[in-house]
Amino acid sequence: MAQKKGQGTSKNNRDSLSKKLGVKVFSNTKVCSGYILVRQRGYKFKPGLNVYSGKDFTLHSKKRGVVF
Repeated sequence: MAQKKGQGTSKNNRDSLSKKLGVKVFSNTKVCSGYILVRQRGYKFKPGLNVYSGKDFTLHSKKRGVVF
């Protein structure tokens, strides 16, 4: 017989990393072209003038300017 009790593994000690979604640039902020404005899942915010959407719904700036 074993002298010590075998140690079991815990199945619930894992946690996923946060996805870091949300607004990255707020109003009255200067941005260059290609800056990430919003990271999102689905279109919570829709792209407007001089803004384009990436394949994962991320909004980027097209031109240099100021965010309103």
